[in-house]
Amino acid sequence: MQKTKKSVAKRFKLTATGKMIRRTPGFRHLLGSKSTTAKRRATRDKLVAPGHAAALIQCLPFGV
Repeated sequence: MQKTKKSVAKRFKLTATGKMIRRTPGFRHLLGSKSTTAKRRATRDKLVAPGHAAALIQCLPFGV
């Protein structure tokens, strides 16, 4: 039986077309020193690079 890798399930999400989405790291604290533009861009979700996504998708056998 294949199990879902919970650490991956908490950090990544699969889109309807099978691509992986991630959050921008480093934007939970010390935000005063970061520019407004950087903070605004960090609110958007980013796509995971295809080379990294292949291994991560194997960790999510049920497409969490």
